[in-house]
Amino acid sequence: MASVEEIRNAQRAKGPATILAIGTATPDHCVYQSDYADYYFKVTKSEHMTELKKKFNRICDKSMIKKRYIHLTEEMLEEHPNIGAYMAPSLNIRQEIITAEVPKLGKEALKLLKNGVNQSLRSPILYFVQLPCRNAGADYKLANLLGLETSVRRVMLYHQGAMRWNCP
Repeated sequence: MASVEEIRNAQRAKGPATILAIGTATPDHCVYQSDYADYYFKVTKSEHMTELKKKFNRICDKSMIKKRYIHLTEEMLEEHPNIGAYMAPSLNIRQEIITAEVPKLGKEALKLLKNGVNQSLRSPILYFVQLPCRNAGADYKLANLLGLETSVRRVMLYHQGAMRWNCP
């Protein structure tokens, strides 16, 4: 009978690891930074706050950001008005949107990669998501979107950072 160490050594790759390609995907909705203040104040129905809008415009001008890729569209904000409303409860709907859409972005990034990678190579997919802990199973959803069998090995690393909770 083989020892645990022999089994682990048999499962490990031999030789150096190589990154074959890196793929990223962004949401389709793009807002240029120069238009962002107008867009933001329009969707939050805050156009009457002209002084604040001027200040926000200055902040946007001084940032080095050129484009913002945003998943939320005006139609989504009309459908879910709490997202754009001050102090309105919107956490659940935002997390539902993230949970559904982030694996789709992962699939899109992988599609973009397939053009430049040798398809005969058997290589792992590293899927990094920095999201709230409610998004457990994003790797499973991505595997389903890719048509992979559920028996495919997956490791999901969750980046939680330092958090402090005040629980009763």
